[in-house]
Formats: sequence, structure tokens, C-alpha cells
Amino acid sequence: MPSITVLPTDLCNKISAGEVIERPASVVKELLENSLDANSTEIRVEVSRGGKRLMRVSDNGIGMDREDALLCFKRHATSKITEYDDLFNISTLGFRGEALPSIASVSRLRLVTGLKGSSVGVSLELQGGEVKDIKDAPVSGTSLEIKDLFFNTPARKKFLKADSTELSHIIDIVTKEALSHPETAFSLFTDNTETISLAKASGFRERIMQVYGEEFLLGLTEASFSMDGLSMHAFVSNSANFRKTRSHQFIFLNRRPIKDQSVAHAVYKAYEGILPPDRHPLYFLFLQIDPQKVDFNVHPTKREVRFEDKETVYRFIVSHLRDAIRAGHKEYAEEFSQPGTAEGVSSLQGGPGLSYAQPASFGRSGIAENLEFPYRASLPHIYLGDTFVAVSGKGGLTLLDHHAAHERVLFERLLKGMETESRQLLFPRQVQVSGKEYQTLLEHKEIIRTFGIEIDDFGNNTVIVRAVPAEIPDADIPGLISDIAAGLLDDHASGRPLRYDLAARIACHASIRGKKILSQDELAKLLEDLEKTEHPDQCPHGRPTRIFYSLHDLSKLFKRK
Repeated sequence: MPSITVLPTDLCNKISAGEVIERPASVVKELLENSLDANSTEIRVEVSRGGKRLMRVSDNGIGMDREDALLCFKRHATSKITEYDDLFNISTLGFRGEALPSIASVSRLRLVTGLKGSSVGVSLELQGGEVKDIKDAPVSGTSLEIKDLFFNTPARKKFLKADSTELSHIIDIVTKEALSHPETAFSLFTDNTETISLAKASGFRERIMQVYGEEFLLGLTEASFSMDGLSMHAFVSNSANFRKTRSHQFIFLNRRPIKDQSVAHAVYKAYEGILPPDRHPLYFLFLQIDPQKVDFNVHPTKREVRFEDKETVYRFIVSHLRDAIRAGHKEYAEEFSQPGTAEGVSSLQGGPGLSYAQPASFGRSGIAENLEFPYRASLPHIYLGDTFVAVSGKGGLTLLDHHAAHERVLFERLLKGMETESRQLLFPRQVQVSGKEYQTLLEHKEIIRTFGIEIDDFGNNTVIVRAVPAEIPDADIPGLISDIAAGLLDDHASGRPLRYDLAARIACHASIRGKKILSQDELAKLLEDLEKTEHPDQCPHGRPTRIFYSLHDLSKLFKRK
């Protein structure tokens, strides 16, 4: 007997479901793409129990007749390509014809659809991929209802996460599709509660404002560029709007959300020389490219693409974004290109005022870190950029990063639950966030309160901030709330407790900013507090708080024996 057999269709569909349908959010993504390809201008998504019990996507698109409604559940049945060459000229979001049969094979499904303008449509019910009922239905557009996902594949079902986690992935999918299709209205209802409501927008700018708020939008620089067969509409961080995490970084190619390391690297390359260490830009890149110059048929879920000329795309993004970023950073550039004055630099005790055109740059060879740092308030210090240089009592120089040092002090106070001074805001601050962040913040508001931050639900994806740690400036509150949400949404693969990550993020926002010049008393107090911490030599992110140069180290830097 032959050992090779042809797999039955139902088993093939379940294998395909494993590639395309990872979780409820995968189903929502595929159904949204079908609705958008059907020229829908209004899409409504309803879910129950994070999509495990129910997902329903309804649209006002072109719909299907009875024949197409039956055919769409056949494997590799599609209206979007007809021949081999079409694979290299993809202009739709979906094209494989795998999604619907794969979804149907692992759920209880009901499709109600009818051609736009027609008085009669059709209703189909399937279970495990088999048609159970067909009847006429008066409908225009399409509504697809999925119940009990993975009901017949319990091994798959047990790997689903908590309802709140699955819901956050669905919110993320709806948000991404809404960002890339501003001309379409989107709504999301979770357990009969409206979670997202986005009216039709005039363009990408208005849609970003709808999702994240006007204050968020003001922190972005907008720019558009084009060349033969390639264009880009970008919204990127301005000089005052960098974050500690890689949240709010989106790449859309021909209206399709994608992940591409080369494109992401190009953005960071454009910020070269401007982006501070340990900071990340926000960016929304809307790229359009000739479909014949990109291959979307690389991954079953269409997350990845392959460019015909990746180098050209990379150079296009770097050169044009760099120009836009630097144009928006003129004030930043001018500040660091002008010679310093004695007012900006503390003088050595007993010596004349010193003026520096640029911060000093020392080689790292011969540096001895984490050594004893005796300090007296009477010792002189110099302020260079965001670093204090102090003459050490042991003979030599100590370089102190006062932001990292203050961050370590605050971090340990927060982590240990020590009482930190919290200030009630005279005028509570409204902060609009994405739907996923909004849900997460409200779920964890009691944990957040233990750090001296009081938030309440204000509705419409907005939280109201009533109190923050005393060190947090008002201007930094939106960034703080966004960073906390990002920390809550992280998978914590490092194994560190959630409180550790949150304390580190809050301490970073609350610590001394680089441009603040400390007095002798302030510096002495900071160093006294630093010495009381368990790990005074590193900030929570692993950067050194201080570096000591002995006289021997200094001699070696000057090539002395």
C-alpha cells in the first residue's frame, strides 16, 4: 500500500486555520479586510468574551449573491485574482481565498449577505465547515457572525488567553485598520458596550486625532513625499515627543499594516544624531508603492512583504524623513551649535568661568566604573550638557548623570512602596489614548494608584488624571500615562515583576531632566540619597549613574606612561 495519502478537505481547512487563525483577533482582521475590499464606508464589529463566544462584522459594502455566498467557503475561492500574474499586482487586502473556509472549519458561522440595491439576499449557517441551513433574507451588504471559535479543536482553544487579553488584540486590529482607512467609519462593541466609535475622517491627520486626541497629534511632525511609483505620508515625533518604549509605531503599505525591520531601521536612521539614548520616536508611515514592485504573498497572514528594490525604499524613507525631522528640529539644532556661556556652566571653585562650544568627549578606555564616590558640598563641579563633572576627594574626576542617578533614587522608593509625595492637580488632566490602552489603564487603576497616580474613567477612550507624583511636570503627564499603558500591555518576557517595570517607567518621567542645572545643595542631596539605594551605580535600565576617572586613568587618556 502507498504510504502517501491526499488529505481530506476538512483537514486541509483546519491546517490552514492554524496558519491564518491564531486567535479571535485574526478572525476580525480577515473579516475587516473583506469588508474594506467590498468598498464599505461603515463597518460595525461586535464581540463577546474577547471574541471567544461571538464575533460579528457587519458592513454596507457591495455584498454577494447566493452563488457567491456558497462559493466563498470553498478553499482558494476568491474574486480578487484570476491568474498567476495577478499575484504580482495585488491591489486588495485579501486575495488567498483561505480565510473564510478556515474560519468556518473551526467555528459555528452565519453569513447574511445581499447585493447592494437588491431586495433579496441569502442567509447561510455552517458548523465545522459544513453547510447546515440556507434561506432567503432581505438584506443589503454583509454580516458575518462567528460563534464558539475552536469549538471542535479543544487543543487550540485552551491556548487562548484571558478575555481581556484577547479583546486588547481585537481593539489593536480595529485601530490599525481604522488608521489606514480614514474614509471608513468604524465602531466596536464589546459585550454590548461601545468601545470604539470613529466617524468618517477627511484624512490620516484627522483619523490620528480621532484615535489619540489633539494633544497627541501636536507632538507629531507631518510630511509627504513622492517619487516614481513610491510615495509616503508620515507623522513622526517632534523634538519634545520621544518615548521610553516602541509603542505607537505603525507602518502601512498600500493601506495594509505590516512589520518590516528595514523600514523601521530607516526611521531610526533618519533620527541619527537627534534621538536621545534609550528613547524611541512615535511614527505613522503611510507608504504607497506600485503593487508590481512588492510581493505580499510571503506570509499566510500577510504581515510581511518583500520589496523588489528594498534599498531604494530604504534610501527614500531615510533621506526624506531626515529632511522633515531636521526642519522641525531647527531650534534643537541651533541650541547645540551655539557657543556656551559662563551662565550655562558652573565655574571651578577659585577659578574663572569656563565656556564650552561643545560637550567634552572622553574615550572610554581605562574607565573604572562603580568605585567609591566620596562627595562634600564644598567640592566644585562643572555642568556639561546633562552631566556633572566633580573633582573627587580620592584624586580624579567623577562624571555623574544626574537624570540616571535621580531615576535610581525614585525607582527604589516606588518599588519598595515608600511614601512618595503626590500632588493633586488643581485642574484634573484629560488624556485621550487608544482603545487598547484605555481598557488596560482602567483594569489596572488600583495598581497605578499605589505609585501616587490617580486616574478615573472619563469615557470615549479618555482617562482623567487627578494626581501624580510631585516630580512629574504637567507637560509630561500624557507621555507618562502612555508609557504606563505600554508597560501594562508588555508581555514581560524578561520575567521581571510588573511593579518593577511600572516603577522604572514612572521614575524615568519623574527624574530630573537633562537641562536642569542643580545647585550645590541639590547635588549634595541627590548624592546622599543615591548612596542610600541598594544599587547606586546603575539606573533601572542598566545605564551607569556615575563614572570615576582616577589620576591614572586621566594620564592614560593623554597617552602618558
